Amino acid sequence: MTLSEENPVLDDPVVAGPERTGRRVPLWLAIVACSVPMFMVALDNLVVSTALHTLAVDLKADTQQLQWFVNAYVLSFACLLMTGAALGDRFGRRQVFVLGIIVFTLASAGCGLADTSAQLITFRTIQGFGAAAVMPLSLTLLSQAVPDRMRGLALGLWSGISGLAVAMGPVVGGAVVDGLDWRWIFWINVPVGVVAVPLVLLTLRESSLPGIRLDLVGMLLAAAGLCAVVWGIVHGDTDGWRSAKVLGAFAAGAVLLAVFVFWEGRSAQPMLPLSFYRIRAFTLTNIVSAAMYFGVFGSLFLLAQYLQIVPPRTPLEAGVRTLAWTLMPMFVAPVAGVLTNKVGGGRLMALGLFLQGVGLGWINLVADTDTAYSAMVGPMIVAGIGMGFVFAPTAAVVLASVAKEHAGKASGANTTVREIGGALGIAVLSTVFVAHGSTRSPQEFVDGLHPAVWVGVAVVLVGALCALGIPRPRSTVSEEA
Repeated sequence: MTLSEENPVLDDPVVAGPERTGRRVPLWLAIVACSVPMFMVALDNLVVSTALHTLAVDLKADTQQLQWFVNAYVLSFACLLMTGAALGDRFGRRQVFVLGIIVFTLASAGCGLADTSAQLITFRTIQGFGAAAVMPLSLTLLSQAVPDRMRGLALGLWSGISGLAVAMGPVVGGAVVDGLDWRWIFWINVPVGVVAVPLVLLTLRESSLPGIRLDLVGMLLAAAGLCAVVWGIVHGDTDGWRSAKVLGAFAAGAVLLAVFVFWEGRSAQPMLPLSFYRIRAFTLTNIVSAAMYFGVFGSLFLLAQYLQIVPPRTPLEAGVRTLAWTLMPMFVAPVAGVLTNKVGGGRLMALGLFLQGVGLGWINLVADTDTAYSAMVGPMIVAGIGMGFVFAPTAAVVLASVAKEHAGKASGANTTVREIGGALGIAVLSTVFVAHGSTRSPQEFVDGLHPAVWVGVAVVLVGALCALGIPRPRSTVSEEA
């Protein structure tokens, strides 16, 4: 089968869409329809960080407001991912996916029109609402649009596009800030959303779980508990990890999530079946995802600043120099997707995280106040190859470890863990950095960079060990949760 063959009608409980009308939809077009909205959402998670200095000047924003330009999006996005997946199961995955694209696009226009910090924070929060519907359902719709034997390749391509969003975030942000007005960071989402909505409606089929009831109590408990935990994480660095506000947020989150687990264990139709966590492949893959995003994105957050400070460079110049690292998944992830069923996703993830650890450690050893960029290229490429070997197998193992009808819930749970891991990595590594250095001079930055990145290396290598425990897939591609 090639990427131009017709999508099959899979054994989903309710199916409607192009296949029912007899029209043939090229498989590559279905992959594009699932991936473009995801690319837009993933890009926006990173692109704003590059423009913070400009936003501070134009909107007269203080440090706390600058943090909320980023954190408002992260909070609403991370806390509602499982809710977005549950709404898709109940009301139709394509329908909720399209609604998420529309909300995200309209909120992007609102961000572009914002004249005050409060307006920008409000619209960034609404962006997160839309993104929480787009990200998990993108993967679910993709898994339905491809036959089983093509799924590894499709997930690899999807992961490569996700990696491209990571790569292009600093570059697009830097280019827009250097050459255009900061508002174009948000306006560029509008034409993408306008094209994506009809493409999804014409290309992807609708599906849902008939007879399912929304677990409203579970949704509220999960959202509130995750919001408290993520709030505590993003404030730990600035307010102090032992401050009353941060400890209170963690305590509230722990209580709410404990009640959530209690409720889900007794609910007839839980939002997140606890039986997922009796599946070793699912549980270990979530741990691997958290370790990957903790170590890699926490380190990348600091190394992107290092490239702007040692020596001084513009955001665009620094962003372009990260491409040696962040472009690699675009080429490696499709290959990893094809190899997943042959060698096992756990082995590929272990290899990827090991390469990540080697690359990060190598960067840390050569990074100094007078290090030439050429000395960074080799370890960046090694780290980027490692990233590519993790992205695609993670998606494949998560989807294969549960029944097809639970793909949205599994994807939402994994993406939630991933986002929390990334937020925690940035917060923890920033705390280590501040304890040993500062941004006042190149030497002080390097003094803080080294111990912080070593923490990231250690967490990534722990993730590699966990990946070795992920079992090889059975002859079937899914098992009942």
